[in-house]
Amino acid sequence: MVSTEAIRTILGVAGNITAVTLFLSTVPTFLVIWKKRSVEQYSPVPYLASFFNCGLWVLYGMPFVHPHSLLVVTTNGAGVAIELVYLLIFLMCSDKRKRLKVALIMLLEILFFGVLVILMLIVVHTPQQRSTIVGSISVAANILMYAAPLSVMKLVITTKSVEYMPFLLSLFCFSNGLCWFLYALVPFDPFIAVPNGIGALLGILQLVLYATFYKSTKRMLAARKEKTEMGLAVIDTSKNQNGNVAHS
Repeated sequence: MVSTEAIRTILGVAGNITAVTLFLSTVPTFLVIWKKRSVEQYSPVPYLASFFNCGLWVLYGMPFVHPHSLLVVTTNGAGVAIELVYLLIFLMCSDKRKRLKVALIMLLEILFFGVLVILMLIVVHTPQQRSTIVGSISVAANILMYAAPLSVMKLVITTKSVEYMPFLLSLFCFSNGLCWFLYALVPFDPFIAVPNGIGALLGILQLVLYATFYKSTKRMLAARKEKTEMGLAVIDTSKNQNGNVAHS
């Protein structure tokens, strides 16, 4: 029979894979942003929340806070690096006002994280107390990360379009939450189980929205493309007419 520890390791590895895939799922979105040199209506909130959340979970998995949590550290360490790249691209492709806002929030997150590390090392002296404090804060941050797309979900419902809610992000939000929820059941770790259970539910809601408004989004994008092509055709016709008048 497969031992409980083996099952937990398998789920942890699956959680690592889905988490890294979740972080990388928005690469196509940022390629579009980089190509257009504009963030358009994309929100920085999910990436700011993920950056902060991953940093806290790296701290939670440290030996002096919560020993034997290597899988938690590796996953979230990769997340910190990936989200940092996203945020740097977001900063470069934003207007001045949005750039300042995002930079300020990033600075506050880094300062909070630094102060928390110092407090854990100087004020709190046992791993049990540290894991309780950092775990509680991490739960709140984890829920914030999963809830961050709520603003995008509101935009989807208002516009009846999923253009600014990437499908892969929603899919892996669900699968990542489910994997880590199952991981936390053997043995039960409420700090990991609760936020990831909520994350799985929010992921399902996003997928339902995507299925609901996928067809209407296709129609809207097709109509926009047709309108753009008609506009270009009118411009070309006008240029040709002007050219003929000039030659005559």
